[in-house]
Order: sequence, then structure tokens, then C-alpha cells
Amino acid sequence: MSPSITIFVFLLLLLISTTTQLDSTLNLSNKSSNPSNGLEKSKSRAGFVIIKGNDTILSENRTFELGFFNPHGDDEPRWYASIPTPTYVWVANRGAPARNLSSAAAVITADGELAVELGGGEVVWTTGNAAAVEAVEARLLEEGNLVLVGGDGGVVWRSFDFPADTWLPGMNLTGDRFLTSWRGFGDPGVGKYSLRLKPPEYGEVELVFDGTESYWSTGKWTGSAFAGVPEMAIPYIYRFHFTNPFKPTASFGYTETSLESGVRPPLTRFRLDTSGQLRQYTWSPQEENWNMFWSQPENLCTVYGHCGNFGFCNARLLTPCNCIANFQPVDSGAWDSGDFSSGCCPQDDAKCSSDDGFQEVGAASFDGAVSELFSGDRSECDSTCLSNCSCVGLIHNSRTNLCKALFGSLLNLKNLTSDSTNDDILYIRVPKEGVTKKKKKRTMILIRKICGIVVVISAVMVVVALLLLRRIRIKRVKREKEEEDAVFLVTNLKVFSYKELHAATRGFSEKLGHGGFGAVFLGKLPGSSSSVAVKRLERPGGAEREFRAEVCTIGNIQHVNLVRLRGFCSENSHRLLVYDYMPNGPLSMYLKRNGQNLSWDVRFRIAVGTARAVAYLHEGCRDCIIHCDIKPENILLSEDFSPKVSDFGLAKLVGRDISGVLATMRGTWGYVAPEWISGVAITAKADVYSYGMTLLELIGGRRNVVRPLSGGGGGGGGEGEKWFFPPWAAKRIIEGDVAAVVDERLVAGGYDVVEAERVGLVAVWCIQDEEGIRPTMGMVVKMLEGVVEVGVPPPPKLLQALVSGESFHGVGADSGTGESDRGNSVDSHYHSSTAE
Repeated sequence: MSPSITIFVFLLLLLISTTTQLDSTLNLSNKSSNPSNGLEKSKSRAGFVIIKGNDTILSENRTFELGFFNPHGDDEPRWYASIPTPTYVWVANRGAPARNLSSAAAVITADGELAVELGGGEVVWTTGNAAAVEAVEARLLEEGNLVLVGGDGGVVWRSFDFPADTWLPGMNLTGDRFLTSWRGFGDPGVGKYSLRLKPPEYGEVELVFDGTESYWSTGKWTGSAFAGVPEMAIPYIYRFHFTNPFKPTASFGYTETSLESGVRPPLTRFRLDTSGQLRQYTWSPQEENWNMFWSQPENLCTVYGHCGNFGFCNARLLTPCNCIANFQPVDSGAWDSGDFSSGCCPQDDAKCSSDDGFQEVGAASFDGAVSELFSGDRSECDSTCLSNCSCVGLIHNSRTNLCKALFGSLLNLKNLTSDSTNDDILYIRVPKEGVTKKKKKRTMILIRKICGIVVVISAVMVVVALLLLRRIRIKRVKREKEEEDAVFLVTNLKVFSYKELHAATRGFSEKLGHGGFGAVFLGKLPGSSSSVAVKRLERPGGAEREFRAEVCTIGNIQHVNLVRLRGFCSENSHRLLVYDYMPNGPLSMYLKRNGQNLSWDVRFRIAVGTARAVAYLHEGCRDCIIHCDIKPENILLSEDFSPKVSDFGLAKLVGRDISGVLATMRGTWGYVAPEWISGVAITAKADVYSYGMTLLELIGGRRNVVRPLSGGGGGGGGEGEKWFFPPWAAKRIIEGDVAAVVDERLVAGGYDVVEAERVGLVAVWCIQDEEGIRPTMGMVVKMLEGVVEVGVPPPPKLLQALVSGESFHGVGADSGTGESDRGNSVDSHYHSSTAE
């Protein structure tokens, strides 16, 4: 049997100009060919064929596409050259896939219904509208809505009334209209997670498992927003509307609007993922990628049933779900693809027996199971559970002598914190074989301990005893090191020896740069064609165990705009980190007047990518990571000039104080937020300030601190005096003259004026004096993408006050240099020695 085929509407995103108007309307009376794809509408036994086999139809502006697809195989149609992966937003026959692509067809039947028909006239799905009004025409609208039109021109059926897993602008949720996730990766069948208006009041939206278990809610509608979604108060590309809230006729939806006149809003969608999370995406044309701006619930371990039966959930891990000891995944294929809902089962597939035993899990929480409470000691508790094959485990409290026998499924097991006062200990029922193995293991451990004691007691000479103890200590240290190294293998980090890295870097001979944390050297690992960057830390903090723990934390942080940590060396006093090598070097290399010019598209991609990386450090990690050193030297560029932020997490790893931060700035103290200088506690908003300063350099194609060519005089400036660019640039941007700030090379070659104005305003918002006024990095991303309104910021007065009159005056028209008021024509003789 060939792979399953299903009908879908696909977000093509082929947003190119074309002079051909695509035919998105198909009717029963017009039998001419379709100019969009040359498809001849032929008549079948049931009615008129709309599409068949590999044929498709497009919406008017080529945004949406209707056709058949195979969710499992490699034979998907190849007209998506501009997109890495297809984006399916609606599936018609998700519960009844066709069996053969060549015989599958979408037809308008003789009864006026839209149907998916197989060879021989077999129908696997219909719209079911014939009983009301027969359709004579099918239209694929530009907003992604597939509609059937009756003879009087009225719409008799809409795909928006039967949503799948995706919520598009213009689509409403009602009491009987809701989203349902796909069954699994590559399987568009109806899944277990739903997004719906919460009955019976219908005044809030909730996520539900299996139609019964609610695990997240928006809170009640307040008249303009939901109480539990504060993000709705932010000016955004969405306009939400709630008709008849708190009534059975309630209807909730949203439309999309542009925040900038004359600019089309980005494509956007909400999707209920197979993981049970509701995620909001916006398409970025610059990066050709869907950017996820919002998701709920944030912690995957709060999604009901996410890890399935006997699955342990830990949101801190890259793979959040793991089976408990002596258990294995029920469906290893689905487990490997990220679908953990099938859960785990005992490794020994033995039937229920009164000889079964119990495996201690500890203090843990879970969902799903039904409990039966009674009094009794541990032996009574065990006997009661073992006498019933439906009992899957028990909870015993030795302090209160209370027992709970557990029945059903133990979903999303989670360890309680070590400081928890909960004395309820969970025990999982396991087959006899598993218990026997565990007892044998304990017996062997006991025998080894006894043998060790006998050896020690039988030792006569004190010297021999000391030697034995020393030997035991060496073995323990070796074992601990092996265990620690094994942890890094799990996190995909390699543990290098100093000798290996010394050879890989040819004795640290080719230096790439030097920064506040240490020097960076080019290297090549044995058996690998790709180069690496080896950072030799100069001020490692903490003992080896603490160092390894922090490196493990950094190694678990992965993002497309963060430099990937590949491994480390922690040997004696040597502390080295091994990163992917970025062939195009740091951004600072391109901020010189005689340096390579970066196009506006590349600069905008660097701005957004860097913001997204820092936002991930602040908001996407379990613990907020403050970078403390955002600057062009720490923004590396990959082969395709994608930005990769480096040195994240190192401030905590090696220890960092204010004097150290200021020292590494080499005079460019302008990156440092005012709160650093005032000595108050540092928050993530310090990174926002540094990012804003970097953004100004990116726009202007120059460093913020420059020196004059020579004595140049004006304004009291002698040779060596530094001119400060940001106050002048901020003033021009606030006045609406961002063109004066933009790199002259871009002005000559062309740039996106709307995007430049937006980036300039964002930069000034980021360098506000008061950290409370600065946006978060997550908000910065939304502002840059144009999905949040960017107003005119107040002038950063403290910034100008900190700069001497002469320094500020030096970039003006009357500075005595004879240069223009732009300040950009002055060559920068400043070259940071912190380039890495």
C-alpha cells in the first residue's frame, strides 16, 4: 500500500511579483483550463474535478495553495523552492487518508458537495452541505479560506468553520468550533489536544487534553483582553474581537493589521502543536523562517500527558521526557521524533503476578492516576496493591502510616524539590524479573563491600593500609571523572585533553582575537574538515567540579543565533572552551570606513538575529542569563552572514566584576549601561542597553567612539580626543532624520527606509537612562519585526550629560573638522583590541 495522501491548504509564501493573475475560482459552468496550472477541469461520474494527483490551485496572490500531500514520504510536490519546509494549515480528510495519489481527486459532486474521491467513485470525505444548499463554485480565498458558493452567490460552506490545528486571521472559535492538534509528527489525524472556548460560560479560552482535562486557560475576558494574557495589552498587529462573551453564542477571533502605513503586515498564525503547546508564529521574509513569539503553557511539563504513562518530565533538559529506570518507550520511533505521548512500559514484558515488586521513585507528582486511600504499614500497602492487577503503584507515608494504591496511568511524573516537606514516597510496580535483577545487583554490591572490609581488617602493616586507602581514593576520583565525562556526552559536549587542543591549535599559534575572558585561537580537530575556535580562559573561577557544572549549563543552551559550544578542557589549571568557528569573523570587522560593506538586508538580519539570541538567554532559558558583554566583537558572522552571539554564560563561569567589565571596554565605555557605573544591581536590562549601542553602530557602519584623523582642533579637541556618536545619532532619530545616521554607503546603494526608521527608534528605546523604560529583549524582537508599534522615545538625557561638551560637539557641523553634520565621514582610528 502506498503512503497516505491527504488534502491540504499550504502556506506557500512565494511572495514574488507576477503579472499573471492566478485562477482561484473553479465552477461547474466554466470548463476552460486553469491559467494558474493548466489544469483542465474534467467531469467525473460524481461531478466536476477541481484537482487530482499532483495538480494544485493557488489563491490570487500565491499565498495559499490547495493540493494533495504525503505527510510521510519524500514525494511532496517540489514547488516550494523558496521555503525549507511546507507549512500545512488545514487538512480536510485527516481521519480518512486516500491510498493512492494517482487516483485521488477533489470534486464538486452532482449533489453540490466538495468531496475527496478515489478511483472507482469511492468517497472518503465530503463537506456535507448538500442537505442545505448545493454548491456551484469553489474558491480559495487569499486569507486561506476555502469556500463553496451557491447559485445565488452566497457562501454555503467554509473551511474556516472546520479548523484543524491552525488558527488564521479571520477564523473564529465558538462553542462548537475549536482547534485540534495533529495526532503526531507526520500524522495529521485528530490528536488529543484541543483549544476551545471554555464551557459552560464561554468567557475564556482553554487548552484541553482528550476533551476533559484542562491544563491552561487565558483567564476570563475583561472586555478588552483576557485576564491571564497580559501580552494582549501591548500594541500589536492583532485586533481581537469577542462577540457575545459568556453566552453559548460566543465567538472569539482576531484580524491582522499593519502598524506602519503602506506596509503589508507579516503572515502570522497560531498552531496547536502535537506537544500540546499553543504557539504563535510570524513569518520573517528576511530570514525566510517562522519566528515563534509566544507559546503557552511555557513549561512543557505542565502540558497534560506530555510524557505519557511512566514518563518522567524535566523541562530543564533538551529532551524533556525520559522513562523511569527499568522502563522503555512504548513507541521508540515516535519518542525519537519528539512525540512522547505514548509513554513507557516495563522492559520485561511480564504478566501481572503476586510476586511482582516495587521500585522506589521518591517524592514525585503526577497526573492521571486514581488513588485508593487506607491505613497500613509498608508491607500491608504492598500486599494490597499486589493483590489487584490494575494497581500500577503506591504511595506510602511512613510518618502517618497512610497508603494510596494507584490505578490507571501515571502521566508527567515530576520530582518534587529537595526541600519539599512531602513525606509521600512513590513506588512503581515492576515485574518480578526486574526486582530480582535489582536484588542481585544489591547483593553483589554488598559482597564487594564485605570483601573490601576483610582486606582492610586483614592488613597488618599501617603502610599497606595507607597504600590501599590511596588506591581506593584514586579509583574513586577516576570513577567520578568518568561519570562527569559521561554527563557531557549526554549533552553532546566532548571532553578534550589539553594535549589534544594544543595539537589542534598547533601550539596556540594562530590567534583570532583577545577579549575580557581570554584569547581565542583557530584550530582543527583530528578527523574533521571544519575548523573550531578555542578560547583559553584567563580568569577561571571556582573548582573543577563547579566549572564543569557551569559548562554543562552552557552546553545545554542551543539557539540558531548562538555560537555552539562543542566541548571543553578542564585539566589541572587549564580551562578551555571549543566553539564552532565563524569564518566571517566578528561584526566589529565591518564597522570600519575602509572595511567591507554589509547590505541593508544583512544588517537587518544581524539586528533581528542578535536580538532573538539575547532574548532567548533572558527569557527562553530556565534561569535568566545576563550576557554582560554585548558588543560587535561578540557578534560573530557565519558563512552566510547569520549572526551568532558568543561568550554567553561566561560572566558567571569565570566571575565578573564592574572593574573587569569596564576594563574590557578599552575606552568604549558607551556599551555599559548607567547602572554599571552607579554600582546598583545589574539586571537583564543592562544587556538591552549594550544591544542598543551596538544597533547604532550597525546602522551607522561605524564605531560609537572615534578619534579624529589628526589635531583637527575644533571644539577643544586635540589629537587623541574621542568623539561620541550615540547622543548625536539619538537626536537625529528622534527628530525623524534617520537618513542622517545611516551609513553613507547604504544611502548610495539603497536601503529599506521603513525598516531603518524602525531600527533607529528601537536603538534609542534600548539606550534609555532608566532601565524600567527600556523594553525587554523579547519585546525588542517584536518591535524589529514590525508586529509591535514603535513610538518615538524620549531623548536619553543622562547619556548626553555623561559626555563632555567637547566630545559631543566634535561630531557636529561646527566641530572645526570641516566634516558634515552626519559625523560619518570621519575615519575611525579606533580599533578595539577585544576582537575575538
